[in-house]
Amino acid sequence: MNVKKRNQKLSKRFGGRVKVREEADRIVVSGRLDSWEDVVEACSMCVSKKGNKHVVNDIALKGMDPKPMRLPAQSDSTLEEARPDVLIIGGGISGTSIARELTKWKLSVLLVEKEADLAVQASGRNDGEVHPGVDLKKGSLKQHYVLLGNRMYDRVCRELDVPFKRCGQYVGFHGWWSYPLVRLYAWERKYICGVKDTRVIGRKKLQEKEPEMNPDYQFALYNESAGCVCPYGLTIAYGENAAANGAKISLNTAVLSMEVRDDRIQSVLTNRGRIWPRFVVNAAGTFAEDIAAMAQDRFYSIHPRRGTNSILDKKSACLTRSIVSFKTVKKETGHTKGGGILHTVDDNLLVGPNAVETYEKENFATEQASIDAVFQKQVHTVEKLSQRDIITYFTGVRAATFEEDFIIEKGRRTKNLIHCAGIQSPGLTTAPAVALDVEKMVVEELGRERNVEKNPEFHPVRKGIPRLRELPKEERNRLIRENPDYGVIVCRCEEISRGEILDALHSPVPVATVDGIKKRLRPGMGRCQGGFCMPLVAKIISEEENTDLSEVRKAGRGSVITYGRTK
Repeated sequence: MNVKKRNQKLSKRFGGRVKVREEADRIVVSGRLDSWEDVVEACSMCVSKKGNKHVVNDIALKGMDPKPMRLPAQSDSTLEEARPDVLIIGGGISGTSIARELTKWKLSVLLVEKEADLAVQASGRNDGEVHPGVDLKKGSLKQHYVLLGNRMYDRVCRELDVPFKRCGQYVGFHGWWSYPLVRLYAWERKYICGVKDTRVIGRKKLQEKEPEMNPDYQFALYNESAGCVCPYGLTIAYGENAAANGAKISLNTAVLSMEVRDDRIQSVLTNRGRIWPRFVVNAAGTFAEDIAAMAQDRFYSIHPRRGTNSILDKKSACLTRSIVSFKTVKKETGHTKGGGILHTVDDNLLVGPNAVETYEKENFATEQASIDAVFQKQVHTVEKLSQRDIITYFTGVRAATFEEDFIIEKGRRTKNLIHCAGIQSPGLTTAPAVALDVEKMVVEELGRERNVEKNPEFHPVRKGIPRLRELPKEERNRLIRENPDYGVIVCRCEEISRGEILDALHSPVPVATVDGIKKRLRPGMGRCQGGFCMPLVAKIISEEENTDLSEVRKAGRGSVITYGRTK
C-alpha cells in the first residue's frame, strides 16, 4: 500500500484528522472523527486490495465511548482450573459447528458463550437463507466457502434433524435493455465463479413460478440451489450434537482477560473461573476483535452493521414460494445489493434485512424507519406485501471486517489460536465448510505435540424433538398413547404440546427459559406472540425445574416475567 498517497486522500477528505500507517501484519488507521459513518469511510479508504494485511481501526469517535460488553450475572468457580484441549469462544453457528466437528477426535472440547443460550446474537437474528453465492466476489473466502457449504446442507440437516428446503431464489429485473448485461453476469457466475445453477429465465416462466411477483419484471436471475433453514434451530442442533459427543458447553460464561506468555495463550479468565486451554478458537462474532486484543493478536477490526427483518403472519405465505427480490442495473456501478422476501421453513414470510452501520455491538433495538425502508423497497417485488401482516420483527448485528471478507486463519503473533472472524452473510451457509477447515487446522496444530486419534464413538446423527404438528395422524396418536403429555396442547398457534416442552427441558443443551423453549419448539411464535401460551410455558418450566414461578426468566439476565404473587 502506498501510505503517502493514502494519507493525502485522507487529509483531503477529513482535513488531517486521520492518518494511516502500515505495520508488519496490519494497516492501522488512527485519529479522531465526529461520526461513525466517517470512521467507516476512513477505514474503508485504507483497505489494501493486494496482500493479506487487514485494516485496524484506532480512530477515536468524538463523544462516543464504546459501550462495555454485556456480562452474565453469574460469578462462580465452575470452570476453575479446567484444562480443555480446545477452548471455543462463542456459541453462534461458527462456534457450535466447530465444536461438533472437533468431537470426531479424542479431544476435550469446551465451548463458552456469554449469553444464556446459544444463537442469541447474529446466529439467531438473521433470515436463515442458504445462499447460492451468486453475488460474491471471486477469490474471496466468502465465495470459496459458500459453494462448499451450500452443497453440504442436505446432508448436515439430515444428520442433525433440522428442517431445510431448497426453495430457489429469483431476482427480478425491469428493463429489457439490461438483459445482455445480466446474461453476461450469469455466464460469469456460472463458468468463472463456479455457481453452476445460475441462469436467466423469462417473464412467462417467472410468473408461472412466482405469480405474485411484480408483473413488470421482464426476466429474472434464478438459482435453484438457494434454500432456507431456521438459523437458531441449526445452531442449537450443532450444539446438542457436540454435547452428545462429549463437548462441554458452558452458557452464561464471558471471557474477561487472557494471560499470554511466550507467544502463547497460557490461561483465560472468565466469570466462572480461570481456564487453561491448549488451544483457543476465536468465534466471538462482533467481539472477535476484542478477543484478538486479549490474545495480543489484533490484526483486524470489526465494524458492526445492523439489519432489521420483519416476520409476517402465515396467511401471507401465499405471496411467495421461495426467496424473491429485485435489483437494478446501472452501467457505471453494476449490481446493487439489498434485502428480499423469504418463505421460511416454518411457512412465515420474512422481509428484510436492511444494512445500517453502527458502533454499538449489542444494540438490537428495532426502529420504525428501518421497517419502513425495507417495505418501501420490497413492495416493488411483491405489490400485496403489507406491514399490517407483521406479527413481530427483530434486529441483528453483523460482524463485518473493513475488507468485507472472512478471516479464517491461525494467529499471527499468538501461536495456539485460530480466528474465525468477520463472519457476516453468508456465514450461516458457509459454516459447515468453515468448521471442517478449522477442525483440520486445530488437529494439525495439536498433532505437533502429540498423536490425535479419531473418536470411534462419534455419532453424527442427532434426533430432534418430535414435531407432532407435522406427523401423520396415526403416528401422532401412537406417541400420545405412549406419553399423554404429547396430547396436551400448550401453544395453539404453533400446535406445541406439553410433551415437546418437557423434551426440550431434558435435551443435551437444556435452557430453562421461555425464550430457550421458544427457540427450540416455537411456542409464542404464532399470531398471538405468546399472549396465551407464555404463562403456561413458564409454569411448566417452574414445575419441572422445581423452582418458584418468579424465578423463571424470559431469557437471560434481567428478563423478569413476574415478581411474585399479588394475591
